[in-house]
Amino acid sequence: MAQKELECRRQVLAECRQVVVKVGTRLLTDQSRIPKLIAGIAALREKGYQVLLVSSGAVGIGMQQLGLAKRPRKLSEVQALAAIGQEKLMSLYDQACQPFGFKSAQLLLTAADLRARERHLNVLNCIKALWAHRVLPIVNENDSVSVDELRFGDNDILAGMLSTMTGSQLTIILTTEVGLRQRNADGALGERISLVGRIDDTMRASATGTDNATFSIGGMTSKLRAAAMVTAAGDYLWIADGRRDDMLQRMIAGEDVGTLFVPRHSKLQARKRFIRFFAKCAGAVTVDDGAAAAVVDRGRSLLPSGVVSVSGKFRRGDTVEVLDRQGRVLGRGLVNFASEECALIIGKHGVEIPKILQRDADEELIHRDNLSIAEN
Repeated sequence: MAQKELECRRQVLAECRQVVVKVGTRLLTDQSRIPKLIAGIAALREKGYQVLLVSSGAVGIGMQQLGLAKRPRKLSEVQALAAIGQEKLMSLYDQACQPFGFKSAQLLLTAADLRARERHLNVLNCIKALWAHRVLPIVNENDSVSVDELRFGDNDILAGMLSTMTGSQLTIILTTEVGLRQRNADGALGERISLVGRIDDTMRASATGTDNATFSIGGMTSKLRAAAMVTAAGDYLWIADGRRDDMLQRMIAGEDVGTLFVPRHSKLQARKRFIRFFAKCAGAVTVDDGAAAAVVDRGRSLLPSGVVSVSGKFRRGDTVEVLDRQGRVLGRGLVNFASEECALIIGKHGVEIPKILQRDADEELIHRDNLSIAEN
C-alpha cells in the first residue's frame, strides 16, 4: 500500500501544470509563517508549476490590528475587520515575494463573480494574464462586501471552485491537521488516511467543523466538500499540515504526507464544469427510470419522451436539474425549451414536437453535450 501511495503522489506531480494552494486563517495568525509559505510556493514555481494562492487571514489580521480576542458575530464588524486586515495581509505577501523575484496580485471575489458566465470568464482571463506575466494571483473572498447570498461559505470551497474553473490538476489545502484521520470507536481521532478514492458517508460523518472558532470558520467538513467538487471534475486534492514550514517542499518531493483525494474518472470538459458547479438552476425536470438509465449509464441526451414532470419557470438555455422519480439529482443541463413548452411536450416523441409547438424544434430536451451528470 505504501508504494501505491507514493506512486499516486508522483503521478499527479508529473501530470499537473497548475496548482491551487489554499491556506487558512489559523495558519496565518502567526505572520512569520507568510515568508515560509511563499518560499514553498517559490519552490513550486521553480518546478514549472503555475500557482494560484487562496488566502484566508484578512479578518484574523484585522482582529490583531484592533486587539480583538474573539471573532465578532455582527456582519458589519466582520466586514470592517476584513477591510482593515486585507491591506496588511497583501503588504506582507508582497514583501515575502520580493526576495524570490516575482510579484503578487490581489483578487477579491464573491460567489456572484463565478456564477455569472461573463464575470466567470473575466476572472478566468485575469488569472491567465497574471500567470502569463509570472505574477502570483492571491485570491480571497471579498468579506468587506459579501452578504449571505454572495458568500462561498468558506475559502476551502472557493479554492475548489477556482481549481475547477481554471482546470488546475492539483489543489493543495494547508491546514492545522496532518490530514484526514480515521475516527476511532470512542470518537477520538485515529491514524491519518493517506489515500482516498471515494468520499463515503462514513468519512462525511466523522468530519467535524473547526474546533476553534475564535479566528476562523469551516473545518474538515468543508475540505471534504471541496475534495468532492475537485475530484468530480477529474482532478486531485491534497490536504496537508501547514504547520510544517517545509510542507510544500515535501509534497513536491512526492512524500507520503497528508491525504490525497483521487478522481474516479477523467477530466470534465470546461463547459460541463460550468454547468455543474457554477450555473444557477432555474428549475427542474423529473425523468422516468428508462431516461435516468439512458443519461446516467449510457451517456445519452435527455428526450422529452422520458420526462414525467417539470417544475420552476425557465427559458431556453437556462440550467435545470435532472431528477429521478425519488427526487435524487442525476445531473444538470442547459434546456432547449422554455418551461411552458416543456409542459406541453413531456412524454412526447420527437416527431410530435414540431406539430405541438407549431415550429421547428430540437429533438432533445437537453443535449448530452450540455448535460453534466452528478457523481454517484
